[in-house]
Amino acid sequence: MSLPGERLQKVLARLGVASRRGVEDLIRHGRVTVNGQRAVLGMRVEPGDAMMVDGKEVVGETRAVTLMLNKPTGVVTTARDERGRKTVMDLVPAIPGLHPVGRLDMESEGLLLLTTDGELTLRLSHPRYRHRKSYRIWCRQGTVSSEALRRLLRGVELDDGPARALQASNRPGGCLLVLAEGRKRQVRRMLEVLDYDVTRLVRTGIGRLELGDLAPGSWRELSPDDIDEAVIDGA
Repeated sequence: MSLPGERLQKVLARLGVASRRGVEDLIRHGRVTVNGQRAVLGMRVEPGDAMMVDGKEVVGETRAVTLMLNKPTGVVTTARDERGRKTVMDLVPAIPGLHPVGRLDMESEGLLLLTTDGELTLRLSHPRYRHRKSYRIWCRQGTVSSEALRRLLRGVELDDGPARALQASNRPGGCLLVLAEGRKRQVRRMLEVLDYDVTRLVRTGIGRLELGDLAPGSWRELSPDDIDEAVIDGA
C-alpha cells in the first residue's frame, strides 16, 4: 500500500527551494519545519501542510499532477507550436508547469503522459532507465511475418545506429512491439527497413501502465500507484 503524501525533499525541490541534495542538507541542519515541527529526512507532506525554511513560509502547489492522455492523430506533442497546430496541451486542463513526457509523432496515437513533476520526466525520458513502451501497429502489407519479427528481436540497423525490439509478436494486420528506447520515429523506421509501411501506430503501454479503454482525446489523472506501474520496469 502506498504511503500518503510526497517526500518533503522532493516537494521543496520542485518548488525551487534548492536541488534535492540541497534540500536534504537544509533538513539535516534543522532549517526546515513542517506544521511548526522540525523536519526530518523522509518526512512526507500533503497539500495544506505549512512548510517553512529559515522561518519563511514556502508557498506553491505542493502536489505533483500527472495525467494520462490518449493522444489522437493530428495533434503535436509539444507545449506550443510555432505553426499554430493543435497541441496536446489543448486537450488537457491548464495546469501551471504541466508538460508532456517524451513524444508521440503527429500521426501516432495512444498513451502519453503529462506531468508537473520534473523528476518523473527525467526518470521516464532519460535513455539510461530503459523504460518499456508497448506499441500496437498496423501495416499496409498486413500481418508482419515471423521472420521479420525474429529480425526485429535480433536488431536492425538504422541511420542513427542499431535498434531492436524486446518483444515482438503477430497481430491481425500488423504486430505488437515492445521497445526500451524511443528515438524519433523509431518504430516506423525499424519496420521500413523490413519493407513494412506503418499505417497506424498506437502506444498502448509504458512499463506496466496500460492505456485501457480511455477514449481518444480523453485524459485521466494518475494515482501514485499508476505512476509506479509506469516506472517499475526502469533499470
